[in-house]
Amino acid sequence: MLDWSKISTVLLDMDGTILDLHFDNHFWLHHLPQRYSEDAKLSLSQAKQNLVDHYEKVSGTIDWYCLDYWAKQTKLPITTLKREVQHLIQLRDDAHDFLIALKESGREIILVTNAHPDSLSLKIEHTQLDQYFDVLYSTHEFGVTKESQKLWQRLQAKQPFELSSTLFVDDSLEILDSAKEFGIKHLLAVANPDSQKPTRIITDYASVTDFRTLVTDILKNPIR
Repeated sequence: MLDWSKISTVLLDMDGTILDLHFDNHFWLHHLPQRYSEDAKLSLSQAKQNLVDHYEKVSGTIDWYCLDYWAKQTKLPITTLKREVQHLIQLRDDAHDFLIALKESGREIILVTNAHPDSLSLKIEHTQLDQYFDVLYSTHEFGVTKESQKLWQRLQAKQPFELSSTLFVDDSLEILDSAKEFGIKHLLAVANPDSQKPTRIITDYASVTDFRTLVTDILKNPIR
């Protein structure tokens, strides 16, 4: 599936790739609508519809991932509300062994997430995921998301990586398309980002449901 002898840099998404997407799906589709309905004096169904319509309007943009934007739109303390369900934040069951194998193999490991810096900080606080990475980037630092070619250009300028020897892993097919357009050679999709939802059938990219199946090949092909 992947030729690890030709991969020296690994770019990893966070939510749905290293972390279980269940927290984010629960927060944005259930918890926030509940709190919004209470505060705005709307029915839960109306609050949910209003939010989902707004999500779709800004999907893929920096606003969609910006906690400050949603705090302004809903007049609610988004980070505080996230802490109300923070017990749901967790690494995927298969992430630890995969990340340790990458580190032991000598590869450069870089987190590239569209998550807002406050969300990234909250997730680091609960999972210590920063211990696995050489460097962590929120795309808010660059002013554009992974859906945009500008992000890849700005990221590569700040953190040089060779397109031919870089693997990018994400659960979003739209974002994988963007990385492919930029020229990243090795691409891998996560087919089961949310532990509470069915595995997706992915045909456009090589896909994985358990990172532990990759560990042996990673360790057989160290780059040190």
